[in-house]
Amino acid sequence: MSSPSSDTNTTTPVTAGAPDVTDGRIRAILRTDDGVVIEAAYEAGPVNPEGTVIVLAHGFTGDLDRPHVRRAARAFAQRAAVITFSFRGHGRSSGRSTVGDREVRDLAAAVAWGRSLGHRHVVTVGFSMGGSVVLRHAALHRADGPATGAEHGGRTEARAAARCAARIGSAGDGGGPAGDGGPGGTKGTAEASTLGDTDPVGVAAGADVAAGDVRAGTDATAGADVRAGADVRAGADVRAGADAVYATDAVVSVSAPARWYYRGTAPMRRLHWLVTRPVGRVVGRYGLRTRIHDRDWDPVPLSPVESVPLIAPTPLLIVHGDRDPYFPLDHPRMLAAAADGGAELWLEPGMGHAENAAGEGLLARIAQWAAEAV
Repeated sequence: MSSPSSDTNTTTPVTAGAPDVTDGRIRAILRTDDGVVIEAAYEAGPVNPEGTVIVLAHGFTGDLDRPHVRRAARAFAQRAAVITFSFRGHGRSSGRSTVGDREVRDLAAAVAWGRSLGHRHVVTVGFSMGGSVVLRHAALHRADGPATGAEHGGRTEARAAARCAARIGSAGDGGGPAGDGGPGGTKGTAEASTLGDTDPVGVAAGADVAAGDVRAGTDATAGADVRAGADVRAGADVRAGADAVYATDAVVSVSAPARWYYRGTAPMRRLHWLVTRPVGRVVGRYGLRTRIHDRDWDPVPLSPVESVPLIAPTPLLIVHGDRDPYFPLDHPRMLAAAADGGAELWLEPGMGHAENAAGEGLLARIAQWAAEAV
């Protein structure tokens, strides 16, 4: 996956439709800075319409209409407005999944939309793959510009992992090996995104999304000028270099990996088969409604554990279940250690993996943390 230079901010056109007749959500079509069309939805919260909006980043094979994503969004909507969206290659969004690399552009478009709706604070909450994306996004898109090292790594994930493992020390192995279990972690990293060409715009598997295709053809507003066919600029200023438009005010990463290429558990070995083998990608496309790109990362994007030290002073919460079958506890501990005191770590007893395993109580606590962190 050859890359253009770096994640450069450009105008993010937004087209929105009328509130959905079933649940009142405002549907929108966003376009990322590399031309991918992203479906998104907005639901107003119960409080100040200009207050906080939570942008929910789902896990691999999810989309904004999956039941577990809707359940999390409804829980968050009790405390704040919520934006959900489908990553590229998922749901009705165009393009193909890069499994956590270019997805940072999709999140940036959703964050910019949230700011265009008039919200003063944006909190990103990601699950699994989405959890890794919110960490990289926070390192890349800061109000004061990308942190040093965010755009071009020059370091190796292996060194970062070793430093964090040393900090964890005798805290325990977290129920899994600290090694990478695979080939990742030794490649040089650079925070330029991957594909040399624009992701395919055509949507397969029965979906039909095009720029300007909205659920209803009427005008709709949600605290800002969001009209069908109108280009919307957050604060009328979504331009290259307007980093504050894309920046988040707080970050919550749930069930995220600390490092790339992890194969230390059976579910992750199955996932690698799904992503790297042609027959696996066919299963993903027709069985899981997820269209996966067929190229390797080149260069390898900055890993989650390398991203975490670049996030401060933005508030950061790391949440992980102690029964996660994908990523054992050395992953969240490594992420927290990389923050060097700048992150909260919640290890949830009995919790499995990501949105499906997050109980109503935990989702309510995350929403409360998000509302109070900004």
